[in-house]
Amino acid sequence: MAKKSMKVRAKAKNGIVTVKALISHPMETGLRKDKKTGEILPALFIEEVSCEHNGKLVMQAEWGVAVSKNPYLSFKFAGASGDAVKLSWKDNTGKGDSLETKVK
Repeated sequence: MAKKSMKVRAKAKNGIVTVKALISHPMETGLRKDKKTGEILPALFIEEVSCEHNGKLVMQAEWGVAVSKNPYLSFKFAGASGDAVKLSWKDNTGKGDSLETKVK
């Protein structure tokens, strides 16, 4: 994707890192109809979300059509300020994005 589709924040407190992410994605179920044409909108949803902490996988999720448009995600793991965090996603069409940030 040309522009970044995510906003990610990672903050450490007492050895615990809290990651908060907002992903911009339409998340279509494949069941809705276009109001103008009446045609069914094709399914378009995030299938996989993963997070690496200093190169090691710490979180992996499998999503489906029941997740809302522009999903928000928050999770915690053990870490410290200055560590690298990389969040990635891939949708059912093969498109995806990733973003790396430092823990504050």
